[in-house]
Amino acid sequence: MSTIKLKRNALFNPNGDTDIIARRMIGGNTTNLNDFNNMRYKWVSDWYRQAMNNFWIPEEINLTQDTKDYVLLEPAERKAYDKILSFLVFLDSIQSTNLPNVAEYITANEVNLCLHIQTFQECVHSQSYSYMLDTICSPEQRNEILYLWKTDKHLLDRNTFIGNCYNEFQESQDGFTLMKTCIANFILEGIYFYSGFMFFYNLARNGKMPGSAQEIRYINRDENTHLWLFRNIIIELKKEQPELFTPECIKVYEEMMREGVRQEVAWGQYVIGDDIPGLNSQMIHDYIHYLGNLRWTSLGFAPLYEHNQREPEAMNWVSQYSNANMVKTDFFEAKSTAYAKSTALEDDL
Repeated sequence: MSTIKLKRNALFNPNGDTDIIARRMIGGNTTNLNDFNNMRYKWVSDWYRQAMNNFWIPEEINLTQDTKDYVLLEPAERKAYDKILSFLVFLDSIQSTNLPNVAEYITANEVNLCLHIQTFQECVHSQSYSYMLDTICSPEQRNEILYLWKTDKHLLDRNTFIGNCYNEFQESQDGFTLMKTCIANFILEGIYFYSGFMFFYNLARNGKMPGSAQEIRYINRDENTHLWLFRNIIIELKKEQPELFTPECIKVYEEMMREGVRQEVAWGQYVIGDDIPGLNSQMIHDYIHYLGNLRWTSLGFAPLYEHNQREPEAMNWVSQYSNANMVKTDFFEAKSTAYAKSTALEDDL
């Protein structure tokens, strides 16, 4: 198992390499200069434009209808709404804390720019969940929902899996723990969010909580760019650091991905199960296994599961509802809540 020790980037480094050929994802000698005209990793330019065009603020979305719908939700729907929000706000909070830690050891300054933008967006996501809760429920309910992850064993177990990977990198900054952190991030962005996202989209297609679904659309659009970012980081590391991709290492990453799928299926079946109109346990199982295959094969590996290599027909509606640029008229303000300036990034990773 590789134990390449990583060194934290110097803040001021006049002796850093200026030749982009010498630039590396990790283990390089960066000047920290943000030079938008000379990038080693050409994909960063497109990523940067997409991420900047995605700019939004939570309060732009009207939640008036949601305040009326929330009290009328079926008990199973309200329970799922509360628990899923608690889970999502924790994930985005830990992301905004961990990403700067990762950036301290990435020696490609243009990639660090992306990580800083992602960190900002994770803060916006956390704010959006608070905005949703502040709008639809009392301060007492809000605080109870925010900290459900401390009292609900299912939530705590899920958060512990990712949190331990991040803590491991803080304790031991080497190439292997960094790669595990990147894989954990990829799992979080590409699998962990999705049963929650589909729940909000399912509410919307049943005519409930339209503002919440629109908030989630914008978050989902951002998460697609984050997924794109970490997929590219992993692929670049695969080229530059083959010692981090020995069969032994890959086996660890694969088991992490399988564990992420297992946890997401178990969580979705626990919080949604067969009690929510429009969703059931089998749909959750099939969709999350499909996502596991999609994510793992996008890194250049064989599918994890023999079945579910294509999007389940019963879940085709998810991609339609996740399109943040789908024009949806806000009847309270008589304007479109979609951004014409930014195109939706297809979730095909």
